[in-house]
Amino acid sequence: MNILFIGDIVGKPGRQAVAALLPSLKREHHLDCVIANGENAAHGSGMTTATAKELLAAGIDVITTGDHVWDQKGFEEEIENLPQVIRPANMATSAPGRGSVVINIGDKARVGVLNLQGRVFMPATDCPFRAAQTEVAKLRRQTNMIVVDLHAEATSEKIAMGRYLDGQVSLVVGTHTHVQTADEQILPKGTAYLTDAGMCGPHDSVLGRDVNMVIRKFVSGMPQRLEVATGKVELCGVVVEMDELTGLAQKIIRVRIPYAL
Repeated sequence: MNILFIGDIVGKPGRQAVAALLPSLKREHHLDCVIANGENAAHGSGMTTATAKELLAAGIDVITTGDHVWDQKGFEEEIENLPQVIRPANMATSAPGRGSVVINIGDKARVGVLNLQGRVFMPATDCPFRAAQTEVAKLRRQTNMIVVDLHAEATSEKIAMGRYLDGQVSLVVGTHTHVQTADEQILPKGTAYLTDAGMCGPHDSVLGRDVNMVIRKFVSGMPQRLEVATGKVELCGVVVEMDELTGLAQKIIRVRIPYAL
């Protein structure tokens, strides 16, 4: 089983790159499943039903999110009608939506996807480690192939989660920073790990936003509208080959592909 996880998709440029590049990526890596973080897919912040459906139509099977999931007005209601879009499982129990999902791949295989949010330098949530323990146990009743997206700021928290879940899930991958790390590995008990998948968005930018606007905000210390940047896009992510019986990783490959709009 080969899966691709795509880092945070930023705005229309990121969505266009996904639609253009995904068919060739599926052929090149013989992909069975595609998962992507889409919390910045709508205008660079949040999601809408329209952007979610656009990404699903492009070939993404499951969309994870993070702390910006509710940034677009009304999405807290819309997410209930989007079973392939999940939000962090350790948000308040009263939060709409779901924190994990299991999807069918072909006639027999199933893949579970769990979304978590870190607590270090992040908005308040319940403990991601306790949530992981509970949710992974539930998912393992249905499948051994499980992908965990930990949407978090601190590398230490992400590494700790990878070690905590080593041998219990197929992949622990970090999102949120929009900067791809170079520490892809298979941990001692067989879980693939990458601290941050990076982003699918404008390369000549500050985390996908217009450079001059971001600099102006830092220099002035004043509020500044931050538009999505333009120009060349890079699609960043990770491909993992998993054993369908055990769910453990057999290979992990970082992906970083330029795309000119």
